[in-house]
Amino acid sequence: MEEGLAVREYDGRLSQSVANLDDSGLYFNRELSWLEFNRRVLELAEDTDVPLLERLRFCSIYASNLDEFYMVRVAGLFDQMEAGIDARGPDGLRPIDQIDRIQARVLELDRRLQAVFGGELRPKLEDEKIRIVGLDNANEEEQRQIHRRFHEQVFPALTPLVIGLGRPFPYISNLSLSLAVLLRDPESGVEIVARVKVPKELLGRFLPVGEEGTFVPLEQIIAANLDALFPGTEVVDYGFFRVTRDADFTVSDEADDLLQAVQDELRRRRFGEVVRLEIASGMNEKLRRELIGALRLEDREVYDIDGLLDLADLKDIADVPGHAELRYSPWTPVTQPRLQGGDDGRAPDMFREIRHNDLLVHHPYDSFATSVERFVEQAVEDPDVLAIKQTVYRTSDDSPLVPALIRASERGKQAVCMVELKARFDEEANIHWAKALEEAGVHVVYGIPGLKTHVKAILVARREGQQVREYVHVGTGNYHAKTARLYTDFGLFTADPDIGADVAEMFNFLTGYGRPGSYRKVLVSPTTMREKLIGEIEATVAAHEAGEEARIALKMNSLVDAGCIQSLYRASQAGVRVDLNVRGICCLKPGVPGVSENIRVVSVVGRFLEHSRVYTFRRGEETRVVMGSADMMPRNLDNRVELVAPVEDPALRAEMIDVLDRCFSDNANSWDLGADGEWTRIRRAEGEERRDVQAELRERAATRAAEQLATAEVKVVG
Repeated sequence: MEEGLAVREYDGRLSQSVANLDDSGLYFNRELSWLEFNRRVLELAEDTDVPLLERLRFCSIYASNLDEFYMVRVAGLFDQMEAGIDARGPDGLRPIDQIDRIQARVLELDRRLQAVFGGELRPKLEDEKIRIVGLDNANEEEQRQIHRRFHEQVFPALTPLVIGLGRPFPYISNLSLSLAVLLRDPESGVEIVARVKVPKELLGRFLPVGEEGTFVPLEQIIAANLDALFPGTEVVDYGFFRVTRDADFTVSDEADDLLQAVQDELRRRRFGEVVRLEIASGMNEKLRRELIGALRLEDREVYDIDGLLDLADLKDIADVPGHAELRYSPWTPVTQPRLQGGDDGRAPDMFREIRHNDLLVHHPYDSFATSVERFVEQAVEDPDVLAIKQTVYRTSDDSPLVPALIRASERGKQAVCMVELKARFDEEANIHWAKALEEAGVHVVYGIPGLKTHVKAILVARREGQQVREYVHVGTGNYHAKTARLYTDFGLFTADPDIGADVAEMFNFLTGYGRPGSYRKVLVSPTTMREKLIGEIEATVAAHEAGEEARIALKMNSLVDAGCIQSLYRASQAGVRVDLNVRGICCLKPGVPGVSENIRVVSVVGRFLEHSRVYTFRRGEETRVVMGSADMMPRNLDNRVELVAPVEDPALRAEMIDVLDRCFSDNANSWDLGADGEWTRIRRAEGEERRDVQAELRERAATRAAEQLATAEVKVVG
């Protein structure tokens, strides 16, 4: 096994190298760990227990994830390499080593992707009357339609560009699919190269032909009609290729106008350096050399793909109408029982419910619309509400939350929206909303220079008698109606005066100037969060050493921060049981003798994207539970404004601990991390009960909602 990823052989004694928790052998590489997360997504595409069209969707998700990984993470490694920056993480790998290992692993995984799509899913889809055809397997009528479709719809949208003969190599935009065409002049015999962009953004990637359910890739329609694009020349050969560019950007802290600076950088994004060239296998060698030379690429940037390029577009096939039997059974989020309303059918008073007791919702099991959106809508309608303040990191066009702030402003309420313009790949949407909010009179702020604002919080200030009470929602996910149906996230509603005061001070920090010295109950980065989280770990170790029952159970998207990892290592060395549910990147090595043999790491990857961040620390009879927006990553703890709040209601704490325990018991969509870096799918033993955490939580939510509804109906009848 390669250096930096190897697990050393230990003789049972804690050697000096192991006692040094800075030892690079105790850490997995961040980028390679992410690739293993994406491999788990790919394994769902390979899983025959997953419905057919959902397997196809997982192929699309795998490919889309990989595109973003190259545009941001791999691009950053190339930037470091070209700048001569030897920026090594705790694992000790140089940028160039990471790039080479990434390429080798991705090529291996891409072969698996093509094998499952082309060798298994495509034939199974054809059995279900969903066909993806080319000229080689289209019947005569389909071929006639393909040629007719080309001349009527495709040909007008094409712009063939010849390379050479005094013409420069054309700019190839990010993620664009193209044809490279080798032409020969029949008179002179001179060979030239041309490029044809596939205009899938205009026409779609898969065009229907023939009977319903039959589709042909747009690039193959073009390839079959190249003679029409280059009349009077001989088409010698052609091949497909695709370019991925650096799409990350940095906005200077000195920018006078952040909105304009982000808009300028968005325009420059499309001209980023090429970080990956995908070439369909079998391309003519002259065409291949021409492309690689014109783009000035090295071998480590070139990927030969044996199959269809750009499988992210398979989402279009996965979304074909009908075929319910090939999909997951439908799930409609239910209204949280306490929010189902009274006997008269009217929506409940959310402020009364929150005053009575803290309220917990868990999406997508609990409805986002009847909880979070209802909370804001009631605040807008309530004449006693003085102010509504909200953070927006990512939102959706169909979410009523941002329009609600506009209505609040129009009604004379203090409406404040913290819009994070630098939310990667959502910049344009956030710019649109920011402008609309400002035009309506909402106070819009763009955060703190040098920091992204990743907090998920809403604050409502309401006049009640002679005082003003603050109602707060703290979430683990974005205020995004669509992802609230696809991501698992917790949301806490509370009227706790200390939490309300803390969140109010955090908003003042975001909109004003100065930094609070301390907070009463919440943890906020970049000021106190790492210190406080490590403090919780250390307090749990102290409880264990004092003879109390102690356990650490954490759920997050990624675990990267070396300081937090070392603290967990020390907890394991002290004998504390540590259970980690990490969906994505995990740089901690479990199971290392003398260091982490008391640590277990599992990952749940299933129908919904696990997105919650929950940290629990059991000390004797009490368990401390905090939840919020932050993962244990340097970017969250050092370079973002994040907020994590305590869950103090015993019933709500118990519910969150129950969810974590269900995650650790899952044997349907769960993987276990070994000390060698291998994620192993957890399989049921013979006779063992099937445990699927997401199915269990769907069933529990539906049962609770039905029981509450039945109780209400009994009251009405009575």
